[in-house]
Amino acid sequence: MIALALLPLALACAAQDQPATGGGAQAPGFPTDSAFAYLRRQVEFGPRVPGTEGHARQLEWMSGFLRTRADSLVLQPFVHEASDGTRLELTNLLARFNPAANNRILLLTHWDTRPNADMDRDPAKQNQPIPGANDGASGTAVLLALAEVLSSHSPPIGVDLLFVDGEDWSAADLTLGAKYFAANLPPGYKPLYGILLDMVGDQNPVFPIEGNSQQEAPEVVNRVWRLAADLGLASVFPTRDGPWITDDHIPLNQAGIRTIDIIDFDFGPGNGYWHTMADDLEHVSPRGLGAVGTLLTALIFRGG
Repeated sequence: MIALALLPLALACAAQDQPATGGGAQAPGFPTDSAFAYLRRQVEFGPRVPGTEGHARQLEWMSGFLRTRADSLVLQPFVHEASDGTRLELTNLLARFNPAANNRILLLTHWDTRPNADMDRDPAKQNQPIPGANDGASGTAVLLALAEVLSSHSPPIGVDLLFVDGEDWSAADLTLGAKYFAANLPPGYKPLYGILLDMVGDQNPVFPIEGNSQQEAPEVVNRVWRLAADLGLASVFPTRDGPWITDDHIPLNQAGIRTIDIIDFDFGPGNGYWHTMADDLEHVSPRGLGAVGTLLTALIFRGG
């Protein structure tokens, strides 16, 4: 994930593994422990950089996981020639639940990891691939756990879980999977809106309102942040302006899918763990996974 600006981080609280309630509505509990186990599993594959063994192993694992849980799974392989001449073989995955429903929402995240720790303070580490515990594994872990929920509790609306590839190859090659999906949508695909998850695994999670989200889809921002307040998550989802981020929601908004970005772009002191070798298991926790997962589960089972 690449960002344009940064705001300070505030203190957050964590969601519990409780059914999401409020306003008379109730949703299944979100399995935070499972989500964190899925985060750990991804890190154990090693960096998920396109063209590496870790990338191939994760694709195989995720495909099998989603195929046994979703109503349908579409793999969207594509090839991109990077600006440095590297031929990237990439794959998006689209897991669909209640596919016959006309009213649907799109939830997405990127599953690849950055090939170099360009922000690491140690020059010797700057060409190493990051572990991607937060930037890569965290959003993926939430959506995998959500697939688990949706496989055992039929949602009242259609839900599409999109795992995009090639988000962070280089400064010149960004959001490749989101761009490809936006240019190759399923026939007649018109979800009500989309929500992107990125960097949701911080130990002290706080998700202010990302700038492009507020500009392009303010009604979706209002819906999500109001629900967070109803669920007692206002300290995790403060209604204050956050940074403007270049991320996977940009191509989707350009394609007419009004999409917001739930992101905590303040990872470690002074954002000091972002794009470094410190993006590892030691510096993440289940807290943000639980808060975001609880919110999304409630949103789905309230009918979007």
